[in-house]
Amino acid sequence: MSAARARPSAARPSVGRPIAVRFRVDLGGQCSVGIGKIELLEGIARAGSLSQAARDMHMSYRRAWLLLADLNSGFDHPVASASTGGRGGGGVVLTEFGARLVAAYRKLESGLQPMADACLKDFAQSVRSSPPPKHVPVASIKRQAPKRAR
Repeated sequence: MSAARARPSAARPSVGRPIAVRFRVDLGGQCSVGIGKIELLEGIARAGSLSQAARDMHMSYRRAWLLLADLNSGFDHPVASASTGGRGGGGVVLTEFGARLVAAYRKLESGLQPMADACLKDFAQSVRSSPPPKHVPVASIKRQAPKRAR
């Protein structure tokens, strides 16, 4: 096999493509923390509002509320505290426990990134710069049967 066939030009990545680490941590089998929940908590810290944090993430309010409820029920201490409406309109703030959770997750992430870079850099260089064209066999395309006259 020739070198050109073994490594087609489409398989060469663009120079400097970073390796991104995304992970989830399962704590005690009852609670998990991943990038989505952490970004939601960071959004709450910035906005002081669950609905604004959800909008910023292009997430439904219900989904954000469920993620926050899951976090609050998964630990002995709440990660965020909500206040209902009133003069200020209510809002959500991170608790000290929630802020520590975010900081610990980000610290773990920053420690994993150099390890991922070192272990996977050879593989990152073999990633295609664009996805290969998808071939859909004609036989797999379902056609509607013609309607029969009554």
